[in-house]
Amino acid sequence: MENTEDTQKTENVEGREGAEDTTSKRGRRRWVRRTALALPLLLLLPLLSVLTALRINYTGDPADGTYTRNRDALWLGHAWVDGRKKDADVAALARRLRDTGIRDLYVHSGPLEHDGTLPESVYPKARWFIDAVHDQLPGVRVQAFLGDVLATEGDEGMHLENPKTRAAVLRSAGGILDIGYEGIHLDLEPMHSGDRNFLTLLDALGRETRSRDARLSVAAHQIDPLPNLHTVFGLFTEHPKWWSQEFFGQVARRVDQIAVMSYDTAQPLEGTYGGYVAQQTSLALEVTPPSTDLLMGLPFYYESNFSHWGHAETVPAAVRGVRLGLSRTDADRARFGVALYIDFAATEADWRAYKEDWVR
Repeated sequence: MENTEDTQKTENVEGREGAEDTTSKRGRRRWVRRTALALPLLLLLPLLSVLTALRINYTGDPADGTYTRNRDALWLGHAWVDGRKKDADVAALARRLRDTGIRDLYVHSGPLEHDGTLPESVYPKARWFIDAVHDQLPGVRVQAFLGDVLATEGDEGMHLENPKTRAAVLRSAGGILDIGYEGIHLDLEPMHSGDRNFLTLLDALGRETRSRDARLSVAAHQIDPLPNLHTVFGLFTEHPKWWSQEFFGQVARRVDQIAVMSYDTAQPLEGTYGGYVAQQTSLALEVTPPSTDLLMGLPFYYESNFSHWGHAETVPAAVRGVRLGLSRTDADRARFGVALYIDFAATEADWRAYKEDWVR
């Protein structure tokens, strides 16, 4: 009898333990399922909050008069100085640009070698193009668009920390100005925020261009949309992408023109992209001195990838964003414009939007 009772007790204990184990497993499965649902929500909520804020930033009406100040610029491809373009092409370009606000042409005349040198063989038709533009478009300046890949995120590229390299860039700039260019437009990427060697180079180039009554301009990275975002990104990736607003101001004070590359933003919608451009315009206006031309880049090209969604990054959205940022921050700013990137990829729709929405 005792054995029977003991056996029953044992079976009851094992039954309870089995039930508790089953319940525990079910609880763990529920926890896993809930966590699997919660984690995406936790990740999505900040993103949705940012997108909502940008979309709200795209609302409202731009102020009257926030149109071209006739200080706009156009980036041009290398074909204009290597012999591929002819007189008829310049005539067509002149017809395109008449009655617009474009004052400066940044014609690709490089790239610079990694050591800072620039072979003359790279731009054999530069003098022809400069003369042709002056003949067909009086008052429009032609600047040499010079760039290179920096060795900031890999082994290959230009080392700005090398004084000899910076000295070679300075000599290259002087040599190409001798051809007749009216300015140097520098585009060195990826340029990390706070790079003192870049500021040192700009100081030297500024002295050179001023001595020749020429312009110095730069293509600038976007500004941190959130404080210190470039620092946060730098913890997880070798490409921090943005500049601090402080560094942007340091660059802007050293040049005659600063053109923000306000495209390749990864924004998924026209409304969020336009709101982002509005924010970038305001951030740039806050730290660009009145003596420097601030130009906001317009995407005159179409791509569809993670960094640039063509359906979102449109010229109408960019222009509206520019006008909103200008309206909210410094509506009467005189030294302000847009820069169109780039001539060989532009569509008729791009040109029409620029003329109808910005030039008027």
